Amino acid sequence: MRHSSMTWNRVRALIVACHPGPSATVTVVVVALSAAAGRDAWGLVLMGVATLTGQLSIGWSNDARDAERDRKAARTGKPTVRGDVAAATLWRLAAVALMATVIFSYLAAGPIGGSAHVVAVLSAWTYNVLLKSTVLSPLPYAVSFGLVPVFVTYGLTPPIAPALWLVSACALLGVGAHLANAIPDVESDLGVGAGGLVSKVGVRAAAISALVCVVVALGLLSAHLNVTPAVAAAIVVIPAIGAVIFAVRGAGRGPGLFRYILILAVLAVLMLLVSTRTLTGA
Repeated sequence: MRHSSMTWNRVRALIVACHPGPSATVTVVVVALSAAAGRDAWGLVLMGVATLTGQLSIGWSNDARDAERDRKAARTGKPTVRGDVAAATLWRLAAVALMATVIFSYLAAGPIGGSAHVVAVLSAWTYNVLLKSTVLSPLPYAVSFGLVPVFVTYGLTPPIAPALWLVSACALLGVGAHLANAIPDVESDLGVGAGGLVSKVGVRAAAISALVCVVVALGLLSAHLNVTPAVAAAIVVIPAIGAVIFAVRGAGRGPGLFRYILILAVLAVLMLLVSTRTLTGA
């Protein structure tokens, strides 16, 4: 009974350390976009496995790299801080997951799409290991999110290059999500000598930048939907009004901004799914 309890605690720690929310969300979105683009069932399985293993490697390497920093910041929600799993274990699992990602990425999307996904995952590792505490912290998010359409469309038969505006929109969504997600932790990050771009420019500037990135991304997407100009304008104007309210009220600090941007990101994904032509640049 004791052994069973310890095993479950270890499994639960590994699940928490992989950042299950973002990992599951990114995997579901990539599979959904692939389905909208016309991938068959086996292709969707390969895309899902490649994406999930990549996300596992990113999440585990992130918690392994931040183990000491999390202890200093007393982030007791982290398994490494509670002693449920060692950082060394997470590093080993992250390496195994990364190797699996390379294999499944090429199986899922061929040489170009597979390379795009491998670069996207390595870009996220670069954030974890090198750029998280620098002014370049948004760069890996722009690269990794921007390569998602490349991964999806080059996995089609025949492979197709995604439109530049689509790549740009995804990159902007990535930067906006990063800035919004970093704002609530800025004080604890500064307390342990960390903190990326948000800590350098301040919460208000970061919040405004995050909102601008997401609203511009929605503008790029809405301009290529098969809807009337009035509907396309409403898709941009309504979120923009919400962004102005956040900016004026100074509501950038805390989880509210991230939730708002998450809602807008869901809207962006739905816009992509409604019109599969946007995936191929048609």
